[in-house]
Amino acid sequence: MIDERALLEALNSTPVVDGRPQDLWAGDAEPRRWAQEHGGPGDAPAIEWLRTARDVLQAATRGPVPEAELQRILAGARRLPEADASGLRWRLHVPPERTLAVELVLAWYDVLERRPGRLRPCGNDECRLFLLDRSRAGTARWCSMKTCGNRLKARRHQQRTRRDPAS
Repeated sequence: MIDERALLEALNSTPVVDGRPQDLWAGDAEPRRWAQEHGGPGDAPAIEWLRTARDVLQAATRGPVPEAELQRILAGARRLPEADASGLRWRLHVPPERTLAVELVLAWYDVLERRPGRLRPCGNDECRLFLLDRSRAGTARWCSMKTCGNRLKARRHQQRTRRDPAS
């Protein structure tokens, strides 16, 4: 099962490092590790579906939901209840190569339902990371106060002092 932490790892796999966009999932090693860590296959088709799901969810978190792409990922997926002595579980039925991609989409929707408006892009336009705002007030703006928050606050302070040297 993919939880909030795993969802953020996937969404944040395209950071900006030293001013240059990176894709940590460009090669196969990192998405294979991620897939296997979350109980999925690390083969090439599964990795391609994971990259596709990540890209679609990043776009959907930044703006309008690309419905056609989401439908392609979710095509034919269904959850069926299964009961045994330990209780009731919902089992996902989907082709094996799309299992983690579908679970990633389901985790994204779960976060949107349980924490509406809390999953968003970092407020720093130069950053490509996402945050899940867990603050009580729901006003978190940056992926990290240490990096993006301090950097933007320092930049604004410098701009104010340049405009108004008396302050």
